[in-house]
Amino acid sequence: MIVAEFDVLPCHMPQSDPGWRFSIHANRVSKGWLVRLVTDTGVTGYGYASATRHMGASAEGLKGALEAFAPHVIGRDPFNIEACLAVLDHELTGIYQAKAAIDCALHEINARALDLPLHHLFGGKLRDEIPVMRVLSIKAPDEMAERGRALVADGYRFIKIKVDGNVNDDFERVRAIRDAVGPDIRLTIDANQAYVPKDAILIANRVAELGVEIFEQPVAADDHAGLKLVTDHTPITIEADESAGSLREVMVLVADRIVDAVSLKVPKLGGLRNAVAAARICEAGRVRCRFGAHVGPRLMSAQAAHVAAGLAGLEFACEFGEFVRLTNDPTEGIENIDGKVAVPVGPGSGGALKPEAEAVGSDAYPMPADA
Repeated sequence: MIVAEFDVLPCHMPQSDPGWRFSIHANRVSKGWLVRLVTDTGVTGYGYASATRHMGASAEGLKGALEAFAPHVIGRDPFNIEACLAVLDHELTGIYQAKAAIDCALHEINARALDLPLHHLFGGKLRDEIPVMRVLSIKAPDEMAERGRALVADGYRFIKIKVDGNVNDDFERVRAIRDAVGPDIRLTIDANQAYVPKDAILIANRVAELGVEIFEQPVAADDHAGLKLVTDHTPITIEADESAGSLREVMVLVADRIVDAVSLKVPKLGGLRNAVAAARICEAGRVRCRFGAHVGPRLMSAQAAHVAAGLAGLEFACEFGEFVRLTNDPTEGIENIDGKVAVPVGPGSGGALKPEAEAVGSDAYPMPADA
């Protein structure tokens, strides 16, 4: 069996809330590309390349990288994933989001060819369902509180609050949400690098009194000294996201105890195989980890959920539900039910192209030039 076809298909998903934003920028559209690999025996696998600007991946750059990678994938044995990805690493350094799409598609082919659930390729599963954390966009405190109340009514018990680096404003956002959702809902905050270290320490100590458990990426991604300063002087868990953009970066964060936890994301790390490796690094260094926001099609969350299902050290909710705030998703196979996602059953990840989206390679899901 060899890979006979390699297609790059547009996949853009507008936000249902056009005012959705976080500290770095506003996202009107979640942009990316579906990679479709088909073997000479007819087995198909899909992967998603996420165009995440604040992680250095543009839609145009990803498409160019994927097209450059195609000749190095076609004709290869899809079971020989290590050799295939080694060639891609030799061809082009970085570009992890593009490599992640190929990695995911190859693993999908493997699992489907073997007629096994995807988690069997990573050692099986420890859990059948995973609690979901939902994300609140930056808005006025009363608006965020109302949205938090609605999430709780929908069954969610974990909420992440986006903050923007103003201590007083952010505290009022968190206080309004806590008052709205009650004492039992588990809260985290995410600054996306918006704070300087001393202000981050100040807000962390203030929101600790409101029961906030995790503070994600308080300071600039490359400010390891600042991250460690915040970690060492706050009572809540400090988690790296943008700082953990590769396996090497995860290794440094864990080895030097710069943070208490790491947010794992399949696209930024380069695929399922690297996500497992990052989780093992965290486990060995006794640093917590979980899966952060997988913003994109249901396919991506379904694939990541199979990896999360087998991690013994997974102690907190994962962000596998953000597809519900996007429109135009061409994939299916996983849903949020009462604040959780069930690990899909059947061969592969359970994520697949919707029957009506089989023409996704045409103009069915175009990438708008002004998005």
